[in-house]
Amino acid sequence: MTSETPAILWFRDDLRLSDHSALHAAMETGRPVLPVFVLDDGSGGSQASGGFRASGGASRWWLHHSLAALRQSLASCGTRLILRRGDSAGTILDIARQTGATDVFTGGLVAPGARQVDRAVAAALDGTLHRMRTTTLFHPDSVRTKAGGAYSVYTPFANACLALGGPKPTLPAPKSIRGAEPIESDRLEDWNLLPAKPDWASGLRDTWTPGEAGAMERAEAFLDHGLAGYAAARDRPANDGTSMLSPHLHFGEISASQLWHMAHRRQAGPARDMFIRELLWREFCANLLWHHPELPDTPLKPEFGKMPWRDDKPGLKAWQQGQTGVPIVDAGMRQLWHLGWMHNRVRMIVASFLIKHLMIRWQDGEAWFWDTLVDADLASNAGNWQWVAGCGADAAPYFRIFNPVLQGRKFDSDGDYVRHWVPELSRLDPRHIHAPWDAPADVLNRAGVVLGKTYPKPIVDLAAGRARALAAYAVIRDRA
Repeated sequence: MTSETPAILWFRDDLRLSDHSALHAAMETGRPVLPVFVLDDGSGGSQASGGFRASGGASRWWLHHSLAALRQSLASCGTRLILRRGDSAGTILDIARQTGATDVFTGGLVAPGARQVDRAVAAALDGTLHRMRTTTLFHPDSVRTKAGGAYSVYTPFANACLALGGPKPTLPAPKSIRGAEPIESDRLEDWNLLPAKPDWASGLRDTWTPGEAGAMERAEAFLDHGLAGYAAARDRPANDGTSMLSPHLHFGEISASQLWHMAHRRQAGPARDMFIRELLWREFCANLLWHHPELPDTPLKPEFGKMPWRDDKPGLKAWQQGQTGVPIVDAGMRQLWHLGWMHNRVRMIVASFLIKHLMIRWQDGEAWFWDTLVDADLASNAGNWQWVAGCGADAAPYFRIFNPVLQGRKFDSDGDYVRHWVPELSRLDPRHIHAPWDAPADVLNRAGVVLGKTYPKPIVDLAAGRARALAAYAVIRDRA
């Protein structure tokens, strides 16, 4: 360690050492590096419109373990991670004054709350705030229409990204870091990010390995063994056909650029192209939030502000608990609670059911996902919910209402996904498992299913719910 004036390295949604441009820039100053992470009581790494949004319980669980992994990685490189809890801008400025640091290096974030903090730090810092690109493939302002505007449709946006030729080559992780003189740090354990009793995180512990090493292990396993069948398998929730890299990407334990280049080292084909397009959808959502800071709270199409939503607290609770009586919806919501994650196809199904069959505000669904997802990303969460609701950019047409029974029969044809997460129905055959209310009485008896007792009756008639939604959407369409 040294008593020289340090360069502050401010970690945020980029909890890794490899492909970290802010880390490299800090090291290139020749000064000792002081790695810092600030837990703002309203953030935990993700900010909402107008300020900070408190992290959900699942994200806090992940953050604890990710910081523990980062702390260990930094220690192996010869330096120490400083943890502080408090106002982000004030804390960084206090550390700068305490150490005499004049340069702060950090990853630039797209969330409006983070951008407000950056402006405050830059204005008050007796030096320079260096914002580097660590979380996205491209800087949001570098992807523009020919007229110089922001994209509002995904396909032209993705094509514009592809035309840029891909992100810059990735940077290696340093083998050693010249550490600064240590200063006072909080204890990670004192932040109480892990759940107290009851301990609901057993499924998370059994499923995930937060941290940079876990991210790289999952990425390599998917690209080596899962990528070839990705185009078809990604829609089958009973199979491990998706990468499950979203939480690692959100916390920046692996960068989108790393995944881009790792994928391009594999054989070209439709599956690889599909995976790259998924990375670009994430980029599209980040771009939307950059240009539309109101995205998490307000529909991008203003006429949707007059949507006649229903105040249905029992319906919302049944949906949250996986007790709607619609099997694939309940399976998805139970998977979410147990793993902190849900298959992407099922995310669309459960979101459509809440918004369109129950006519409950998309913001209520977004808030529940925010609390329960380990990959709760502000841009992706809000962008995807607005897409399903039909009120966002490149949104699904208002008349696209997923029929959960047909979706189940198409993508879970054997019923294995439902059987796993809704064991009350495990003895039903594939013909009836997605619509047990249509099964003959003798079939239900043999399967041990008593609707209304062992498994709920549907809380909404699907045909009636669809008709109600179409009528409501027609009203706001006429007002537009």
